[in-house]
Amino acid sequence: MTSSPDPLAPPAALTAAWVPELRAALAEVIVGQEDLVEGLLLALLTGGHVLLEGVPGIAKSLAVSSLAEGLEGSFSRLQFTPDLLPSDLIGSEIYNAKESTFTTRKGPVFANFVLADEINRAPAKVQSALLEAMQERQVSIGGETFALPQPFLVLATQNPIEQEGTYPMPEAQLDRFALKLLVDYPSPTEELEILERMARTATKAHVREVASMQNVLQARAEIDAITIDPRLKQYIVDLVEASRRPAAAGLPELDGLLLIGASPRATITLALTARAHAWLQGRNYVMPTDIKAVAHRVLRHRVVPNFEAEAEGYTADALVDRLLEGVRVP
Repeated sequence: MTSSPDPLAPPAALTAAWVPELRAALAEVIVGQEDLVEGLLLALLTGGHVLLEGVPGIAKSLAVSSLAEGLEGSFSRLQFTPDLLPSDLIGSEIYNAKESTFTTRKGPVFANFVLADEINRAPAKVQSALLEAMQERQVSIGGETFALPQPFLVLATQNPIEQEGTYPMPEAQLDRFALKLLVDYPSPTEELEILERMARTATKAHVREVASMQNVLQARAEIDAITIDPRLKQYIVDLVEASRRPAAAGLPELDGLLLIGASPRATITLALTARAHAWLQGRNYVMPTDIKAVAHRVLRHRVVPNFEAEAEGYTADALVDRLLEGVRVP
């Protein structure tokens, strides 16, 4: 479709000047990984949580901590292990025998950016405690409810190659993550640059602060005001519906290959993330290219291939590719 925005409308990104500065500040510490940085920005701007998947040592933790530094945000990292308890995450009450009183010790979840490292190594109770905090933006300790800092962003990592001693999350829990980002190895050129920067005993450089949490909250308000044409809203619904009933959507070759399709939460996230992508481009209206640009990040953990699909070589990304090819763009 051809969009016809109001030429008199103000530009969407009135406060977006800090975004290029943040990208530049991150590039001083992180080599390459543009897709990772883009995905983190989309999550930050929409208030969605992120699942990061990639092998160890490719700057997942560094990217998250650097983002927090660049935005004057608080950061905490928790290594998930099989013996972790929910109280290790959210906190607990400590009894003072001398005064016969309880004091509350808040856990690492009380931060703007929470890195849950190797989330699939923690038992279900701990995963559930984290997912509750993600959903409600608050936790209960000893019968008292505490609000979490705003903005609040959980970034959970999982290792795709080590399955021993893990507790894989079911699809219903994966659906709580707005985006799933796949982090790959750097290119040989990028790896040479990493060697030049990092092969020394000095501590890593700190990211300069370029914006604040208030900038993020203001950007979110602007993103909420970005226009989505009704035909594009229908396109988003059609994409999600095709993941559930591909034959009815004119994709009979996918019928019987999908274990589960995307949920209504995916519909909401796809629209919101498309708005954020348009905002990053300096537009106050969404184009079909915005939806396609974010579709894999939003759908790859929600569109689950079954055993037959995996046997035929279909990955979740391949299924999303087919959905984007087969659903007509208005």
